[in-house]
Amino acid sequence: MPYAFVQDVPANAEMYAMIKAKLGNEPPAGLIAHVAAKHDGGLRYVDVWESEEAWAKFRDENVEPAVGEVLAHFGIPHDHGSVHVESLDLIDVWLGGATAST
Repeated sequence: MPYAFVQDVPANAEMYAMIKAKLGNEPPAGLIAHVAAKHDGGLRYVDVWESEEAWAKFRDENVEPAVGEVLAHFGIPHDHGSVHVESLDLIDVWLGGATAST
């Protein structure tokens, strides 16, 4: 079953770019869509995955280590206390063929 969530994090575009560089250019297995946008006090991610298990595997094996390294670079502890995650009850996902990157 597809899994989707919104995640608000206290990060900036520079941190995001550093994390994404560590994750590589190839989309991870199970990712359907990922959107990162500026949001009050940081960034907001909206993700859709083939399953919650696919997201958990990628998060645990790739995202968490990359985030830890980037935060350490800035002298910031890797603390999830200021991260807000909300699961979404999907109705539909409609993707175009283009990608947008700044």
